[in-house]
Amino acid sequence: MGRNPQSHLGEEQFRRLTGVEQSTFRKMLCILRREHRRKKAKGGSANALSVRKMLLMTLEYLREYRTYFHIAVAYRVSESTAYRVVRWTEDTLIKDGTFSLPGRKELLKSDADIEVVLVDVAETPVQRPKKNNADTTQARRNGTR
Repeated sequence: MGRNPQSHLGEEQFRRLTGVEQSTFRKMLCILRREHRRKKAKGGSANALSVRKMLLMTLEYLREYRTYFHIAVAYRVSESTAYRVVRWTEDTLIKDGTFSLPGRKELLKSDADIEVVLVDVAETPVQRPKKNNADTTQARRNGTR
């Protein structure tokens, strides 16, 4: 296995980077690797990313609210691959149930009160002062511009 670029980070720095503790990361990684082996046992081409990088990509997406485009550029994959990886990782972890994550449908059925705030951002013209040659000439004479 190749060198892990996050191995030099302490526990606190790793949590700040990923949003999860290293022990939680390792549990997630075990679940994803098991599911990945099961999926690849049926056949198919090899993935461009390791399971570790897929998990890091997903955590980065969830933690930093970056777009799929930005993540795809950072990991040198297509935008659609970034989307598929994040969806597969989320779905696999939700389906496993170890972390008691609610499914997407469950989140939509939530009975939480939602407050909506509307902001009027219509553009309005601003009246600007007219340029006047007399003012410009006077300012030059006074040495102020």
